[in-house]
Amino acid sequence: MTYRSPWLDEELDAVRDLARRFFTKEVAPHEERFAAQGHPDKELYRRAGDLGLVCMAIPQEYGGGGGTFAHEVVLVEEQIRAGDNALAFGVHSGIVAPYLLAYADAEQKRRWLPKLASGEWVGAIAMTEPGTGSDLQAIATRAVRAGDDYVITGSKTFITNGYNCDLLIIAAKTDPEQGAAGVSLIVAELAGDPPGFQRGRILSKIGQKGQDTTELFFDGLRVPAANLLGPAEGQGFVQLMQQLPQERLIAGIVAVVAMELAVELTTAYTKQRHAFGKPLFGQQNTRFELAECATLARVGRVFVDDCISRHLRGELDIQTAAMAKYWLTDRQCEVVDRCLQLFGGYGYMNEYPIARMFVDGRVQRIYAGANEVMKELIARTL
Repeated sequence: MTYRSPWLDEELDAVRDLARRFFTKEVAPHEERFAAQGHPDKELYRRAGDLGLVCMAIPQEYGGGGGTFAHEVVLVEEQIRAGDNALAFGVHSGIVAPYLLAYADAEQKRRWLPKLASGEWVGAIAMTEPGTGSDLQAIATRAVRAGDDYVITGSKTFITNGYNCDLLIIAAKTDPEQGAAGVSLIVAELAGDPPGFQRGRILSKIGQKGQDTTELFFDGLRVPAANLLGPAEGQGFVQLMQQLPQERLIAGIVAVVAMELAVELTTAYTKQRHAFGKPLFGQQNTRFELAECATLARVGRVFVDDCISRHLRGELDIQTAAMAKYWLTDRQCEVVDRCLQLFGGYGYMNEYPIARMFVDGRVQRIYAGANEVMKELIARTL
């Protein structure tokens, strides 16, 4: 019997079908061009917005779909199955929009969320700095109050959507003497690249080449003080900790879909590829490898489905999200590597999806908090 996630329903099946058509027909044919230019076409965010695929979990009063996190899950799943890593809906709809929904006031929500939901604006969040990775308490970017503005100085790196973004949530120190308690989140509107803001180069990565990952520089960027997220300064670190479980769950979801897809592609390949007079699948080692990989994928699917169900009920805790992020992304890299081996030399060729999955997936163990940090978070609860 085919396994079906318990949180799915007919409405989500319809969203899945729409998402699948969008990615296979309007996105996937352009992947090579996106990789060559280092970013996706920004117009595709607007196209997805027209189809109702953007910010589906945001209430309708703010231009969203009025759905749940489950709607975002099926979008991400179909994106990975289509082989697209360029359009960063996981950041735009799955991370940035929820920050605004959770912490922006009513006027801010009315100003920002409809533009994100329509795809008119692309959203990004800037946490990581050149000298600071997972240690968010140590960020050095400063936001100094000057009248009705914050003046922001510093730099960020590895920023997904950095080339295309119009709205940026910036993690900055409003009080450098207070450590974590001195971190605030401030929203900058970047359409037209205002004075004091500069987009750096699109970074050259070993994978996810079509996704615009950039450096960002702030040299006296003035942002209205009213763009502070939350009722007061110093709330940023707590806000980040509250939202990171969803970001880490998204990484786990991507990992499971990648495992499932790797097993599917490799099973099909080994059944039609012959060696020593019979299909590769006829070799016991091949069958056993695929049996083990399929089992890992199924265990991962059941685990991530439980996490999704918990999250939909508001019960996903930091510890479980960290477990999902580290264990599933580790297994993703293991399963894809083992599947690539069964392709032989063809597995090393970029024309085969398994090769791209191998390099695209490696960063999963690094972003959203390195897996070593996830283990530390888990250990603190033991």
